[in-house]
Amino acid sequence: MPDDASASGLRGRDLIGLGGVLTGAVVAGLVLGLLADDAFDSSPVGVLVGIALGILAGCAAFVLRVRNALRG
Repeated sequence: MPDDASASGLRGRDLIGLGGVLTGAVVAGLVLGLLADDAFDSSPVGVLVGIALGILAGCAAFVLRVRNALRG
């Protein structure tokens, strides 16, 4: 018998969506970093900064989605 917390919690498709958000944010940061490297000829710096920003954006989106799922 499921309790109230699991009824309003995250389901399988929600977890897949969270993985997609994290992956998309990191890939977007990587692509933007590559574009910045091409534009400014700063080989590893743009990629590293882009990945770091993608990870931060992905974590923020992850926290917001999980918080909303657990509230509602």
